Amino acid sequence: MVYLTRYNKNPIIEPNLAHEWEKGGVFNCAATLFQDKVLLLYRAIGDYDTYISTLGLALSEDGYIFERFDEPVMRPEFDFERYGVEDPRITFLKDKYYITYTAVRTPVPAGDVDYHIGIASTNDFKEFIRHGTIINEYRNKDGVLFPEKINDNYVIIHRAPEPDMWIAYSKDLKTWTDHQKLFGPLPNTWQDFKVGAGAPPIKTDEGWLEFYHGVDKELHYSLGVMLLDLKDPSKIVSIIDDPILIPEEDYERVGDVPNVTFTCGVVEKDEKFFVYYGGADKVIAVATIDRKTLLQAL
Repeated sequence: MVYLTRYNKNPIIEPNLAHEWEKGGVFNCAATLFQDKVLLLYRAIGDYDTYISTLGLALSEDGYIFERFDEPVMRPEFDFERYGVEDPRITFLKDKYYITYTAVRTPVPAGDVDYHIGIASTNDFKEFIRHGTIINEYRNKDGVLFPEKINDNYVIIHRAPEPDMWIAYSKDLKTWTDHQKLFGPLPNTWQDFKVGAGAPPIKTDEGWLEFYHGVDKELHYSLGVMLLDLKDPSKIVSIIDDPILIPEEDYERVGDVPNVTFTCGVVEKDEKFFVYYGGADKVIAVATIDRKTLLQAL
C-alpha cells in the first residue's frame, strides 16, 4: 500500500488571530516553485458571517517552515467573484503563472451558491490580472490547467456536471470544447459520492501525474492519485485503488468541515512530492512521498 508521510510538525500554517482576514481559517492552498522557494497561495477566512475568502501568500526555503505576508494578495474585486476567491491552483504556462480558482458570485449563507472557475495570471505574485470565468454553462470548480499545450490545445480538468471529473480543450484559454468525462465515483469505495481534481497535473516520463480528491457518502475527503496518457490525457493509464491519505489526525478530523484532506497544490522537490493540503477547512498541512516509490506503484 502506498501512503503519504505526514510532516511531524503539522499543521504548518494555522489561523492568525492578529489578522482579521485570516483569523477564522487557512486552508486549500496552491503551491509552486518561485525564485528557488516554495510558494503557497492559500485560502483564508476571517468573518464567519459572510464567509468571504481571500488569498494569502507564504514562502519557504525548505518546504516546511513558511513566512506569511501580513495582507492578502488577492481579494474579491469583480462582480463574478464578489463573494469570494477560493481554492486556488497555480500552473506555470506561457512564461507566466496562471491561477485557476473558484469565483463565488452569490453569498455562501444563501444556500444555492453560484460559482464558476475564475482565471488570473501573474509574473510576480504581487499584481494579478483577472481573465474572467470559464465554462459558465454549469456551476463549476476544481479547475486545473495542464502546464503545456497538448496537440496544440490547452487542457483543463474541471468538475461540471458533478459528481465527475471532466476534461476539456481550448485554443485561447477562454472557449472550452470537447468536454469528456475523465473519471467518476466508484460504488462502495472511499470515493463513492464525488471526485474532483486536486493539484495541476505534473509531467513525468510515464504520464501526467494527477493528485485528486475523492469523497465517500459519509463526506470524508481523501486523496488519490492517477496517471494520464501524455499524448491523450483523457485516457487513464494507471490509478491506485486505495487512497494515499485519509483524514485521521485531529487537525484533519476536527474543524470547520470535519474529516477533510483536500489538496490544491503539489511541488516536486528533493526527489519527493510535497503534497500541501487543507485539514478540515481550518489549517494547512503537508505530507510527502518519494518520487520513485510513487511512480513505481503506478
